[in-house]
Amino acid sequence: ADARRNRDRIVEIARALFKDKGFTGVSMDEVAKAAGVGAGTLYRHFPTKEALYDAVLEAWTDKVKAAVDRALGFDGSAREKLVSWFGDYVDLLNGHKGAAARITLALGDPDSPFVAKCTRYLGANQRVIDELGPALRPGVSAMEISRLVGAVAAVADASALGPDEVASMLGVVADGLVAA
Repeated sequence: ADARRNRDRIVEIARALFKDKGFTGVSMDEVAKAAGVGAGTLYRHFPTKEALYDAVLEAWTDKVKAAVDRALGFDGSAREKLVSWFGDYVDLLNGHKGAAARITLALGDPDSPFVAKCTRYLGANQRVIDELGPALRPGVSAMEISRLVGAVAAVADASALGPDEVASMLGVVADGLVAA
């Protein structure tokens, strides 16, 4: 029970630190100190910073599924459903400073420490393709959608773009994906 409490506390503290400072701005020592545990305890639970980050991002799984459900359940055109999903996708990626770039750059890399997250996003985008099928241009892939929307999310994360500018870019991406 103590081990589980320690693990949960470490993840909770790390989530807040990663959200504020981004992946590169947080050290494992900083997490251990803030969580009130020794370095040995931290490394027993999370042998690498990437493993800790993966645990922090685990809560995204349910959020991703809910966002896809919401977008596909929306009573609108294929374009409107895409824009809805893309907006949520950007928000999910940008929930932690720097995550959009790290996850998007890791797409297709089986050795990435973020492969589980990439797989979830690719699966979500494949589900969107499967549901909207004939309304989309032929040959659109989950990887293409993930990279395009991930790139918009990374630009939004690294700049001072407002929500309207991000929404406009997502609309352009959706326009390019919808069959003519």
